[in-house]
Amino acid sequence: MNNLTLTEMAKRVLSASEVADKIKLSEEYSKTWLKNRKIGNSICIGKVKCPNFPSRPRKPNLLPPRQMPKRKYGTEIGRVALLHSVAHIELNAIDLHWDMIARFSDIKFPLSFYDDWVNAAKDETKHFQLLSELLNDRNSFYGALPAHDSMWDSATLTNDDILGRLAIVPMVLEARGLDVTPNMIKLFEKAGEQRSVEYLKIIYSEEVNHVSYGSKWFNFLCGRDGLDPTPTFHSLVRKYFHSKLKPPFNEEKRAASGLPPDFYWPLTE
Repeated sequence: MNNLTLTEMAKRVLSASEVADKIKLSEEYSKTWLKNRKIGNSICIGKVKCPNFPSRPRKPNLLPPRQMPKRKYGTEIGRVALLHSVAHIELNAIDLHWDMIARFSDIKFPLSFYDDWVNAAKDETKHFQLLSELLNDRNSFYGALPAHDSMWDSATLTNDDILGRLAIVPMVLEARGLDVTPNMIKLFEKAGEQRSVEYLKIIYSEEVNHVSYGSKWFNFLCGRDGLDPTPTFHSLVRKYFHSKLKPPFNEEKRAASGLPPDFYWPLTE
């Protein structure tokens, strides 16, 4: 493993079809990269042919979003479905962050770019494990319920556009998580499920960093290429995200992540 480049590590995570293998590799490779960076060792970034789609387990069954069963989240069954849905998002996020590393390795970035996305992948791996624990406590597991693939579908439109990928994944899709998670936490608080509340608060606090990584590197590229970030963001979201952004927005957490209101409010119209 010591001879692997970072992009080869990323490709191995993306190519792992079994969930347990994907989690193990993501955890192992993120620790390897971050440990070596801390002690001043260098791992070559390298270049690989990135797969168009990550390998997936046989379960869950993937349905079009409109065919997903409707759940009442005030019920125990509904809360299990909600945890399953968030676990699916986190597993997708693991692949998306490693994909960011592997797919755009031909673009010259400081090493801190890779530090950020490896850290994000490490966090998402932990988040998936926390949610799996909550599902297991309810006699369920990831794959027991259907899921949809709209998050990855949106991302694949930007396979050849690093600015588009940064705009759509961290700055739109993950920023949406900042908007909806507080009410999710309140739902579990009302149900008296304190461990779920604790774990969701961990996830919520760390997702702020992931959105901030997106805005940081989006602004870095805009500055390097002489682009105005705000209209560039608007143009890319309108090109790649085939829906309007929906308020209410968590303006406090968005601002903490480097997303000012003039980035997203015009996209509600």
